[in-house]
Amino acid sequence: MQGPRLQNSKTPTSISRDFDLGRSFEKSSVTSPTSLPQLPAIGNVTATKTSHNVDVKLNIGHLPCQSGWGACAPSWGAAAKSSSPEALSLELSRAQTSSGSLSVRGVTYKKDPAWFNIPSNVVDATSRRLHLQKDHPVYITRQIIQSSFPPPTFKHYNDYHPVVSTHQNFDSLGFPPNHPGRALSDTYYINETTLLRTHTSAHQADVFRANESDGYLISADVYRRDAIDRSHYPVFHQMEGARSWDRNRVPNGDIAAAVRADLAKLSKHNVQVEDNNPAFHAERNPLQDCHSADEAQAIGDHLKRSLECMVVDIFSRAKAAALRSDPNLVDEPLRMRWVEAYFPFTSPSWELEVYYAGDWLEVLGCGVVRQSLYNNAGVPSQLGWAFGIGIDRIAMLLFKIPDIRLFWSRDQRFLSQFEGVSDQLDTLKRFVPFSKYPPCPKDVSFWLASTSAAGGNTRGNFHENDVMEIVRSVAGDVVEDVRLIDEFTHPKTGRKSMAYRIVYRSLERTLTNEEANAFHELVRKALVKELGVDLR
Repeated sequence: MQGPRLQNSKTPTSISRDFDLGRSFEKSSVTSPTSLPQLPAIGNVTATKTSHNVDVKLNIGHLPCQSGWGACAPSWGAAAKSSSPEALSLELSRAQTSSGSLSVRGVTYKKDPAWFNIPSNVVDATSRRLHLQKDHPVYITRQIIQSSFPPPTFKHYNDYHPVVSTHQNFDSLGFPPNHPGRALSDTYYINETTLLRTHTSAHQADVFRANESDGYLISADVYRRDAIDRSHYPVFHQMEGARSWDRNRVPNGDIAAAVRADLAKLSKHNVQVEDNNPAFHAERNPLQDCHSADEAQAIGDHLKRSLECMVVDIFSRAKAAALRSDPNLVDEPLRMRWVEAYFPFTSPSWELEVYYAGDWLEVLGCGVVRQSLYNNAGVPSQLGWAFGIGIDRIAMLLFKIPDIRLFWSRDQRFLSQFEGVSDQLDTLKRFVPFSKYPPCPKDVSFWLASTSAAGGNTRGNFHENDVMEIVRSVAGDVVEDVRLIDEFTHPKTGRKSMAYRIVYRSLERTLTNEEANAFHELVRKALVKELGVDLR
């Protein structure tokens, strides 16, 4: 969804996953969700290894839950510790969501088999709310960001329910009916009109409509079917913020003057900022018809100063923590730059990038709120800005956490390192790895039943996210990385072959090769059952 990156000589590393619903989904094919029925799931799965043969028994029901290595798989972990190499039994069953309804945080919803695609590990994650767990790195990071936008100007919303309507998640923000982000290959649905939010912007219209303060922050857990690697997880945390001005409440109805008066009250910083972009551009970054050039420029200036100060605070804390960890560390000056961008719900729009530790990092997305959002929320006299930032990626940077799976660990060797930090935000502690366990890479290759790569969940429609979902649902957080290593089309038959490398690695103990083999055999069986592939 994002347009071409402008005035940017190098593609930055993304740490935001923030204001980016469109960008996240731009790789997907535009496929109407109505053509995508449910992905069946595997239920009670038992693998028994005797000598060198693995016998895998699959009782079809729902995909097994593995929403955390230490937390969600005690039965398999205990079995593995007590088993000999000659007899390994992996019991991966959990209470499933096989009935016609689904309960999420005390609310029950009716499932539609043609749409429901939420595995149990994701359902379990809805109850964790890491951003509300004191002394958790995600909680601490939320605190730090919130401190740049204090009440009463900004009201903080941190406990919205994760289930929203398609209207809230897509329609209210201007996403067209055929937008790829709506596909079952990318979004978790309960039924045709109900889903797990994919971004905090799903609550934007409701907050605008409530009109309880000039500004707001929303932090929440959000859900997307995604890749498997050290920086991606199907559940992550975002923070969204906005600041509005009302023509009916500012002196003489002069929005630009009111915004500039507020801009003069903001703190300043001394960090170098590159901003070679005009306030707006007719083609690349257009001014909205209902806004004057003066209004858009003033709002953009206020937005940029506010976010620059917030980012300076975040990265100053990160540098201080790094220097405490390593007094000999070279303190490289912080640099920032603004890049034009495209988002469906703002115009003009920008991304803020930071040069840190030798690389440009994409930190957040933002822009002038599209007037249609205010109009639809019943507050047409308001104008303002909005931004979104990925809390998890910022937390990984602040605490130097190398793997996003660690956030979901209940291991006290991880959690205890951050005790007391919530009350002492000026003394952040960098994560100290408690061990480095070896990886167990395994390859799987197969022929597709169809060469189609449209948004999947049906046999004959292959989508890479379906592979990711199956692997994660079978092996949970034991999987560190899944990536395509080879693909080719047979010149005579026209059939397409795909080969993936799956890296199994526990964060909490050594995973034996026998255990990895058992998981891998379950994955192979699941790929055949769910996607109709032919193993090679």
